Amino acid sequence: MKIYFLGTGTSQGIPVIGNKHPVCLSTNLKDKRLRSSILIEWKGSKILIDCGPDFRQQMLRIDNDSLDAILFTHEHADHTAGLDDIRPYCFMESKAMPVFAQNRVVESLKRRFDYIFETTNRYPGAPSIEIHEIEAYSDFTVDNKTIKPLLVNHGSLPILGYRFKDFAYLTDVKTLNEATYEQLHNLDVLVINALRIQEHPTHNNLDEALEHIRKIKPKKAYLTHIGFQLGFHDEIQATLPENVFLAYDNLTIEI
Repeated sequence: MKIYFLGTGTSQGIPVIGNKHPVCLSTNLKDKRLRSSILIEWKGSKILIDCGPDFRQQMLRIDNDSLDAILFTHEHADHTAGLDDIRPYCFMESKAMPVFAQNRVVESLKRRFDYIFETTNRYPGAPSIEIHEIEAYSDFTVDNKTIKPLLVNHGSLPILGYRFKDFAYLTDVKTLNEATYEQLHNLDVLVINALRIQEHPTHNNLDEALEHIRKIKPKKAYLTHIGFQLGFHDEIQATLPENVFLAYDNLTIEI
């Protein structure tokens, strides 16, 4: 299994428009972050988690020419706003793109991208989507590969994380319940969000992310969905436990 970190930034990315904070002005490429998303290459299948506003740029940057499915964690714009840009994959493969999401997220997509879901007088240039509604803790398959959707609390909003064999991806976490912790035993790699040093009402800060990691006990953990307030990549990395790493855009790992 190969994991491509397409973006590791928070909703505004880094640098933030007009922001003169030193991290936003950094020349270190590891401090430049597009909106959070990963691509999983797993035994011939390519599975995207979240399709944010930087999706087109991210696909061009890794020269990716195929996509088999999209999994959404939740409906916020930094995780969904690139949906129209899946068109080339639909056109190249002449088929609808399988999209997996909670019912609430599907309804949000239908409102935001109504022309994609139009069934009469449909615009011929719109991408074709095959919707699969999923729920936390009910496994589903993509190309005969089993995926476990897990409940994650994004503040008061119930969203999804995903487990693929010995790998799990959790973003926009604030709290986890015991049922989700139970599903995260024996991981080789955990990816989890760490927005900043200070507390935030709906996202982990660094201490909260590290506490989740201590409880889950993966062999390795990578932090993502990072804001400029966390600090410079290299300085923060030097403070982390030996099995915890700050993810960065274009990082690729194999499991």
